[in-house]
Amino acid sequence: MTTVELLVYIAVCAVATFATRVLPFVALARQAEHPLILHLGRYLPPAVMMILVIYALRDFRPLADGRLNVAPDGWPVVIASLVVVGLHLWRRHALLSIVGGTGAYMAMVQLGVTP
Repeated sequence: MTTVELLVYIAVCAVATFATRVLPFVALARQAEHPLILHLGRYLPPAVMMILVIYALRDFRPLADGRLNVAPDGWPVVIASLVVVGLHLWRRHALLSIVGGTGAYMAMVQLGVTP
């Protein structure tokens, strides 16, 4: 694959990705005040965030066998979750909370930091 082909491939992928993100907003622009759209806009983001949190913590079982059972990879999850909660309570900014928690988790995992 030549460099030009690679650049064209990346450009097509970028346009397709951007179009799939923008298309719903353009298609529903006239329906922005519809009660269903308002309902989805209000409740869907927290529901998606809850699903992502449950998915991220799906293998974490701190009280297995009736005692504290935190695997070495469990502490980064706990600490990163606390970072997310702390940042969100402090600034109430979803992007900051997500980036902060992800950064804390990745730093601990990559550097091998466990308490």
